[in-house]
Amino acid sequence: MTLSRHVIRSVTTAEIGYRYLRPVGRNSFRGEHGSGGTTTVYVVETDRGAIGWGLPLRQGDPGPLVGRNLAELIDPDRGVVEPAAEFLDYPLHDLAARILEVPVYAMLGSAGTPDVRCYSGGIYFDDLEGGIEAIRANLQQDHEAGFRDFKLKVGRGFRWMDSEAGLARDIEVTRLARELYPDADILVDVNDGFTVNTLLAYLEAVEDCRLYWLEEPFAERWEDFRFLRKRLGTAGTKIADGEFDPDEEYIVRLAQEGLLDVALMDVTGHGLTAWRRTMPRLVEASTEASPHAWGLPIKTLYAAHLAAGLGNIPIIEGVPGHTEGTDGDGYTLADGYVSLSDQPGFGIKLP
Repeated sequence: MTLSRHVIRSVTTAEIGYRYLRPVGRNSFRGEHGSGGTTTVYVVETDRGAIGWGLPLRQGDPGPLVGRNLAELIDPDRGVVEPAAEFLDYPLHDLAARILEVPVYAMLGSAGTPDVRCYSGGIYFDDLEGGIEAIRANLQQDHEAGFRDFKLKVGRGFRWMDSEAGLARDIEVTRLARELYPDADILVDVNDGFTVNTLLAYLEAVEDCRLYWLEEPFAERWEDFRFLRKRLGTAGTKIADGEFDPDEEYIVRLAQEGLLDVALMDVTGHGLTAWRRTMPRLVEASTEASPHAWGLPIKTLYAAHLAAGLGNIPIIEGVPGHTEGTDGDGYTLADGYVSLSDQPGFGIKLP
């Protein structure tokens, strides 16, 4: 059935809940992240009874879209084509794929695999309250949940500890993770919480820990990235950035200059249609992608569809937790991989 046979009958909202595996602590600049919460999703229904739903990119006015032909809003080969409908990027992709009776990743091209490598993004600063044993317990809990690779938040000396003591704890946590899980890929995320001198001291102290990537070590300044590339070389630890308030053209330029190995624009902050546009430019620059997904477990599922559909995403961010009432979120996690279902759309039932 073609999309042109469907007309938008209604666009409504609903609230969904989510819960983390455990209360999540601080990072270099932000306080406690809590145990979960609720978020608003948009539900799009057509005159033929087809329904798609998902997170919005932002708040928008659905009024002008009611009565529009679906084919005027989204092209399965490109994404959302109507500017007024951009905020419904994920709901419209879900709707279109359900009508076409294919998973979203298949509509995106199936350039990857539906078994997507997934790291735990949930190792925060819980040691500030519970000591280093809290980090050990969190790593173990996430391993038991199915993760095999871990991203560690570092930068404790930016706000929460004396700079020297914070650096020492960052090093201790990194070395602990490597000791406990010698085969894991260890990623580190600074959230712009290091000075250049602190970064150099940290890298020297964990030289033998085989870091997979270094994320947001400091604000994206051209000169600092050149310095970091010279320090890290072109093999080994990857440079990952672009999560916070990204400028797509600037990120692509960094990639083209060989200063960025992994682009991290947020799943919903950048958007699925935008990722479909950006990915070929990154591939041309020999730069990988890994869309930022922290905050909501459903965003991990979106990132998995991007990886399976567009390719060039070797690993995604896992949010240890669950979206309540969504029938398993449409995926399973085992031995470090998210396995997507072959159900139409994103494969998730609306709670």
